[in-house]
Amino acid sequence: MAKIAFILLCHKDPDAIIQQANQLTATGDFISIHFDARAKAEHFERIQSGLADNPNVSYAVKRIKCGWGAWSLVQATLYAVEAAVEAFPRATHFYMLSGDCMPTKSSKYIHQFLDDNERDYIESFDYFTSDWIKTGMKEERLIYRHYFNERTQPKRFYASYNFQKKFGLTRDIPKDIQVMIGSQWWCLRRRTIEWVLEFTKTRKDVMRFFRSTWIPDETFFQTIVRHVVPESEIETRTLTFLVFSDYGMPATFYNDHFDLLLSQDYLFARKISPEAEDLKQRLGELYANDDASFEISNEGRSLFKFLTGRGRIGRRFAQRAWETESSLGRDRELMIVVCKKWHVAKRLVGHIKHHTDIPAIEYLFNEESTPLPDLGGIQTTLSKRTRHRRALIRMLFDYENTDRMLICLDPSNIDLMRDFYSDRSKTKLLEIDCDFSDDYLVGHAKRVGLAGEQTPQQTMENLLPTIRYEIGFESDQMRDSNFANHYRIFQSHSAGENAIALAEFLDIDTAKATEIAQAEHLFSD
Repeated sequence: MAKIAFILLCHKDPDAIIQQANQLTATGDFISIHFDARAKAEHFERIQSGLADNPNVSYAVKRIKCGWGAWSLVQATLYAVEAAVEAFPRATHFYMLSGDCMPTKSSKYIHQFLDDNERDYIESFDYFTSDWIKTGMKEERLIYRHYFNERTQPKRFYASYNFQKKFGLTRDIPKDIQVMIGSQWWCLRRRTIEWVLEFTKTRKDVMRFFRSTWIPDETFFQTIVRHVVPESEIETRTLTFLVFSDYGMPATFYNDHFDLLLSQDYLFARKISPEAEDLKQRLGELYANDDASFEISNEGRSLFKFLTGRGRIGRRFAQRAWETESSLGRDRELMIVVCKKWHVAKRLVGHIKHHTDIPAIEYLFNEESTPLPDLGGIQTTLSKRTRHRRALIRMLFDYENTDRMLICLDPSNIDLMRDFYSDRSKTKLLEIDCDFSDDYLVGHAKRVGLAGEQTPQQTMENLLPTIRYEIGFESDQMRDSNFANHYRIFQSHSAGENAIALAEFLDIDTAKATEIAQAEHLFSD
């Protein structure tokens, strides 16, 4: 009978990883874990301690820091695969998983399925002729060299890309390689895995090529497997059920999706919401139930397309199955910096990014020019961002691969603040209280179109009290809303006083908060 070595890439929630590993190995299978080196050391220690008595668990030969779209994700997978090949000589199949995946069939069904089908399961469509990539870069992922991460170093990423594009610094794809693309959630036979590892050692030219491509986890294994395995032994599909929105983001499954998931012709599903405790419990019990039977209808993707399509043309007759819980996520934390002087907030955020690893996005609901990743079009205009604000923020959490994120809002966005505070995620608010001179208010009036260069002095003098009152009114609105976790820093206070509020808002120590609060020219106009 088939023996599976699960390859698990994860970066959070150590208790859930322990539970997942014990569940998947309880029926005699194995698991090799790569836990992101960016995560807290004590979390990895908890995993090792919690699984210390499980002989069917191994760990990647090396832990590295992973970044979305970067080679590090492929390298982490290879490290975990190498460990599994060495530790589990009886493993016949290697199945790629994330911490959000769960089985949707019983262990007996899964093993019988693999015994009955002697082939590799991996999506691998021709990179150039298929329409697998819906938006964003396509050929540019390959023909240009990408040494910087778009998420963490967007300015360098696009500066490098634009420089190469301007001067025609393209490169050739290795001559004997047909680049393929598809989902990174594959299931490969042991022989195939061994051939892939051998390929990585002998074809250094191909390895160099993929190390500087963009989003190689969608192309590396998909291409190499096609190169080393006959086409007749490959089924171009994944055994993990997942569906994507028009914006290229995976749908999330909740408690009421149990029956739907069981009826799909897949062995696992991604992404299971961390809040769907009942679903996870039922799927866990199902995995251990050898008597379970399954009727496959396989309507999941067409149902998703139908329901979302009716919503787009204004004919949605009921709540979409995938929208039953539209929260940002119970375990996520949204931090909002509010300041009328946008340049002050931007300076503060710049120092926060320098001293912490918290992703931060400036005034995305106020400035259309705010740099944002390509999220399939939802980010293109201020009206779209505001209309789909929760979906946008949730996508950004997923894109940044984080549970903590900071954004900037203008004080006039009180409705946005109230909406985010009504979410089940944790929300914090930092209000920056600035001093406003008459000269600054005059400039503000001109910037927002309330006055021009030829506005009479008397009109301006009558206008200034109104503007000053409006700014004070917006601040009063925030306080009257009684937002929890509402912190304030003041231009008139010392750095030491402001550091106390900053430390609580950012959940950092006072020393680091003081460094941020002492930023030179923080409140300068």
